[in-house]
Amino acid sequence: MNEYSEECLMTFLKNQGQLFEEPVAGSLAEAEAFLEDCMAMVVDSMEQVRNYFEENGADVDGMSDEELEEASEVFLLPDGKYLIVEG
Repeated sequence: MNEYSEECLMTFLKNQGQLFEEPVAGSLAEAEAFLEDCMAMVVDSMEQVRNYFEENGADVDGMSDEELEEASEVFLLPDGKYLIVEG
C-alpha cells in the first residue's frame, strides 16, 4: 500500500480536474482512498514516469519530457516528484 504525503493529496485534490470531468474526491481522506484504490504511484523523476508508461504498454517513444509532464495522468508535486494516476 502506498503512503501519500499531505502535499501529494492536496495537489491531487486541487488538480483532479485535469484528469476527471467530475471531482472524485472532496477531502484528504477521500483523495487518499481514491489514490489507493486506483494504485496511483509517486515517482522521483521524469525518467521513472517514462518507464512507468512504457512498462504499461503506452507508446511514449516520440514524446518529450515536457509532453509527458503535461499528460493528464501526471501530476507534478511541489517537491519535484510526480504522481501518476490512471483514470
